[in-house]
Amino acid sequence: MKKAPIPKNELKRIASLYALDLLDTPAEERFDRLTKTATKIFHVPISTLTLIDANREWFKSCQGLSKTEGDRAISFCGHALVENEILVIPDTKKDERFADNPMVTGEPFIRFYAGVPIISADNQRIGVFCIKDIKPREFSREDEEVLEGLAAWAELEINLRNLSLSVIEQQDIINKYRWKQDKLFLSKHTAKNSNKK
Repeated sequence: MKKAPIPKNELKRIASLYALDLLDTPAEERFDRLTKTATKIFHVPISTLTLIDANREWFKSCQGLSKTEGDRAISFCGHALVENEILVIPDTKKDERFADNPMVTGEPFIRFYAGVPIISADNQRIGVFCIKDIKPREFSREDEEVLEGLAAWAELEINLRNLSLSVIEQQDIINKYRWKQDKLFLSKHTAKNSNKK
């Protein structure tokens, strides 16, 4: 088994991931919709939107697995993270990187994997959108394009989520400023009225 490689820009990548405030957050329908769609389109039992931090892969959304995270060193997504394009493994037992991987030789007995890196708005690879099957299978160029489209959709949802949080933060700042302004106005108005008496 070959351990997942570490990207050269790991510190910058991790900083970008943490800035999104996505790790260890509750499930969100916007992401679950994507993984459910992937399992239906490809007729696979497992699909995940995986975020990869320093030591683990964490599933922001997951279909078909009961756990929410795994060891980065043995993860398939750790390998896909450093690829320049989609990583497809038609038969994990025939790939020397994964043939003796604990996820192949034991639960969940992964025999097929396809994953596309998820790129943040600041151009950092923060995770992978993937599908897994318990039997080997072929994966056409058309299939790759569909999976790449779902990954692009996941990137868009991540960026929209981040924008929404920014708007909420800005609105909070505006509301606090207005509250201070109103308080200042009331105190000046009260002082002015008390001086008239």
